[in-house]
Amino acid sequence: MATFPTIDKCKSNDRKRETVVVADMVGCLLRDDSSFPYFALIAFDVGGIVRLLLLLLVWPLSRLLYYFVSESAATRVLIFATFAGVNVSKIESAATAVLPKFYSSDLHPDTWRVISACERRCIVTSSIPRIMVEPFLKSYLGFDMVLGTEIATYNGIATGFVCPPGVLIGQHKADALHKALRAKARPDIGIGNKHTDIALIGMCKEGYTVSAKPTLEAVRREELPKPIIFHDGRLVQKPTPLLAFFIILWFSIGFFIACLRIAIMSLLPQSLAYYALWALGIRVTVKGTPPTLAKHSIGRKNSGQIFISNHRTVLDAFFIYLALGCPITGLTYSSTRLLEFLSPFKVVRISRNREQDAATIKKLLQEGNNVHLCPEGTTCREPYVLRFSALFAELSDQLVPVAIVSHQSMFHGTTVRGWKAMDLFFFSMNPFPSYEVTFLNKLAPEQTCNATSGKTSFEVANYVQRIIAATLSYECTRLTRKDKYWVLAGNDGNVVRTT
Repeated sequence: MATFPTIDKCKSNDRKRETVVVADMVGCLLRDDSSFPYFALIAFDVGGIVRLLLLLLVWPLSRLLYYFVSESAATRVLIFATFAGVNVSKIESAATAVLPKFYSSDLHPDTWRVISACERRCIVTSSIPRIMVEPFLKSYLGFDMVLGTEIATYNGIATGFVCPPGVLIGQHKADALHKALRAKARPDIGIGNKHTDIALIGMCKEGYTVSAKPTLEAVRREELPKPIIFHDGRLVQKPTPLLAFFIILWFSIGFFIACLRIAIMSLLPQSLAYYALWALGIRVTVKGTPPTLAKHSIGRKNSGQIFISNHRTVLDAFFIYLALGCPITGLTYSSTRLLEFLSPFKVVRISRNREQDAATIKKLLQEGNNVHLCPEGTTCREPYVLRFSALFAELSDQLVPVAIVSHQSMFHGTTVRGWKAMDLFFFSMNPFPSYEVTFLNKLAPEQTCNATSGKTSFEVANYVQRIIAATLSYECTRLTRKDKYWVLAGNDGNVVRTT
């Protein structure tokens, strides 16, 4: 590779009409030169802790094969441990919903600088199969052609083997590119990082290498052509072999601790629950001044207040309840029977039918209940606030905005494609999860849509969205729950309940 200059020497000016070919994902398009973390993310998503353990057990064997046999043999071992017996649709789903977040946070800045300057973009990936990278590369980075190692399947199930000609390494890469281009002109730029990439780079008019620089800063989020707003999967951090080992060790201990924490949330009074949770590692920070709550008085019209917050996890209402020091009523759409059973306060299901939900909330308010709801309708992990439904603004002028931040270091307490009943457990399994609850000023009468203000419910909803986002230094977006579910699950997020 010494015959080719390094990628930082490549000029990116006046490249708009040119074609760039990248020889691999890891170590080339990505800073990380190991494919293990991305296999681990898929393994945990499709097979849980058992599949992750299997992958970790074979990882030392793959390293030995890499150094003493071949890169192809090492890659085959990781593919077999990750994919054998898994439904292909699950692999595709994980590649679409889980991996883009981790890929986008590790893009090599010099490689991306050159790629983004070219109109036509192609990649030939070997160490990571095509099925794992194509959704990200085409949807988020604008690649026109993605070639790579193909996994073998039988009746929609991955066998764990690869299709001929095998792992695309060395001459196989060049052959695959030549076949795909057919009689088209030679690519203008070729980028690689290993000696096995020489054959592919040699097909291009210009060739460059990517040298290993682990301290190099990745491409910043605002420099990406398309931001990653929605993503799924349970793991918070990219699982290196060492981190995967700690996750496996912690899993059984963490589940036991989670059960203790959930029991405290469910059984202890508020005054004791705060300190007991603090002793077990959950930190709760309350900012702002909680409002004076209306007394519970049956028959008093609109005696209750509505607490409007952004939605981070299934425990938003609990930590507002903890911060207030008095009961509230939580409104939820996707609540599970388990969560309703364990909740120390009243939880009411809503249906997303506007008329029915309005009647339900009005009745609760008239009975003196203080209600918490999340107008986003779904959680968002990234620093964005989704579009607010305006229903709450039509039902009361007693509105209290609440800004919420949650921190999880190991497991996400939310899911789209997984089992929602485990959301509570996964949040509680984090070593030191935390919540920050900020009470903003109660809306003045002229800021609500009462008879004298002249404001519409949409104006009020947008205003509340903006002040919550500004408090958290988040960005407002017009995206909704339906957008999230279409991106991550291929449906609109509606749950059909049978009676």
